[in-house]
Amino acid sequence: MQTWIRCCGTFCTGVTLVLATFLSLSSTTANSNSAIARATSHRISERNFAVFNNDSINVSDVRQTTRPRWIEIDLSEQRLSAWEGKKLVHSYRISTGKRSTPTPIGRFRINSKYRTHRMRGRGYNIPNVPYTMYFYKGYAIHGAFWHNRFGTPVSHGCINLPVQQARKLYNWTSTGTLVVVRR
Repeated sequence: MQTWIRCCGTFCTGVTLVLATFLSLSSTTANSNSAIARATSHRISERNFAVFNNDSINVSDVRQTTRPRWIEIDLSEQRLSAWEGKKLVHSYRISTGKRSTPTPIGRFRINSKYRTHRMRGRGYNIPNVPYTMYFYKGYAIHGAFWHNRFGTPVSHGCINLPVQQARKLYNWTSTGTLVVVRR
């Protein structure tokens, strides 16, 4: 008998918690649009789901309602701007390719991301380059711990950022993010 009462007590506690959670979500969401807005204000990993008012909203549905994220590289200003639609989210001084090793101009997409990556080329071999985001062939946006000349073109064509800023950008982007490089 005591076991049955203990099981009922545990079951009732669980039901109470679920109801309390459901009611708190229901009372805070006036409509599904505000729920979607709140869901988009939080970063949701690709495997997670957001649940509001008994409707399951998967991540692809949420992303369709968000403004597209894209990166603008201004070579003449040596500035990277990160945008969500028309809203500026990040703006950083950068170091792009010097005259002899220019950064390519055009529209690209981030095709791979690495927390750290070895970068090799003519005249350089750097292990553990932080927050590397390749956008075209061997060209990438990445952190640079080996210099502090941001605002000046000194790279071999990549787009260099201070490491902490590269970390923020790395966490903000995803594979497929548009990168627009202009003069």
